[in-house]
Amino acid sequence: MEFRYLPMTETDKQEMFDAIGVTSTEELFSDIPDSVRFKGELNLKKPVNEYELKKELTAMAAKNASLKQYSSFLGAGVYDHFIPSVVDHVISRSEFYTAYTPYQPEISQGELQAIFEFQTMISELTGMPVANSSMYDGGTSLAEAVNLSAAQTKKKKVLVSKAVHPESRAVIETYARGQNVEIVEIGLDNGLTDLNQLEEELDDTIAGVVIQYPNFFGQIEPLKKVEELISQQKKTMFIVSSNPLALGFLTPPGEFGADIVVGDTQVFGIPAQFGGPHCGYFATTEKLMRKVPGRLVGQTKDEDGVRGFVLTLQAREQHIRRDKATSNICSNQALNALASSVAMSSIGKHGLKKMASLNMQKARYAKSQLKEAKVEIVSESPFFNEFVVKLSDSVSKINKKLFEKGIIGGYDLARDYPELEGHMLVAVTEIRTKEEIDTFVKELGDING
Repeated sequence: MEFRYLPMTETDKQEMFDAIGVTSTEELFSDIPDSVRFKGELNLKKPVNEYELKKELTAMAAKNASLKQYSSFLGAGVYDHFIPSVVDHVISRSEFYTAYTPYQPEISQGELQAIFEFQTMISELTGMPVANSSMYDGGTSLAEAVNLSAAQTKKKKVLVSKAVHPESRAVIETYARGQNVEIVEIGLDNGLTDLNQLEEELDDTIAGVVIQYPNFFGQIEPLKKVEELISQQKKTMFIVSSNPLALGFLTPPGEFGADIVVGDTQVFGIPAQFGGPHCGYFATTEKLMRKVPGRLVGQTKDEDGVRGFVLTLQAREQHIRRDKATSNICSNQALNALASSVAMSSIGKHGLKKMASLNMQKARYAKSQLKEAKVEIVSESPFFNEFVVKLSDSVSKINKKLFEKGIIGGYDLARDYPELEGHMLVAVTEIRTKEEIDTFVKELGDING
């Protein structure tokens, strides 16, 4: 009979004690001074049997608001997208599910090929020649890009748009502090980066400029104009954080002269799951290939001429001299990168473009219907699948009422931008039906008065 786990019996315990020459569990901790040991009983429930425990946990889990039961219009970096059923089937296979780092290519060809395909697809989407084998998430990818720009240019000041995701900006600040890099935020102009301020701040002391595309408010930044401003300065690097699904329709940042393109592949095959874990991507130019954090998987041939895959460039301190390392990123998100690879492969090139187009169409339908329902639309600028509306009451109060109707409302922008009290960021993805959108519009219109 197969067990999912093997219980520890008293006999097992005694055999272990005998093998190492101790008489009790207490003796194992004898080196810990009595003065620092906890005295008394921990405030824990009494143990129950497996059946009762599973019943209790199932009841607790049932209290969660599932995206299978609620229609969600919440985005802001984590989205409810279609995930092909094949994704779970592939990533649940033991050779992938339990894999760590493919150090031994002779036994890791499947894992290495999956990562290689991930790199290839990210390169195609971003218009960049090189992409690494994934990172923790979009925020850490962006912070690594900022550090790379400072190290490469030997400058210590980076300009970051306030239209970049607030959480990513917080990660950048944390990383920059350790490297003594000064972060200067560029303000907003009608939901877009203020290009006048950007031009004023740009000089020969700037290591890099960070822009999000589409930005946090869903709007499409004019990357060509930004690149024209940056190109007037020697060495200043152009860093773009981008939703890879949007790149199925929009012109890729690589065509606007970006030096580094980063982002999060949560939109491909990774469920919302309480905000993580995610999978970051990092794409760049061939010039910066040896400075990329993490690692690269390359294609080669074995002694018999058979195609194979190996880890090639590795810039982390575990692989090379610590003083030569560009990053301390250790593990990569191989399992989530695999999920994204499988999702992108099954959706396909044409399917991905159609998926991006559906996001745009449905978001525009929702926007036009909300306008008819007398909900104020904040901007008429080009956008992808998110837009901002202004409401008559606080977003948190309105979202509570929407939740009672089985709807997860949009993001409360006042959480990060106090001046935007009463402003909601609404996300509409390809899986929202016309009925769901119409219901959302009606309920929001009624609540908003």
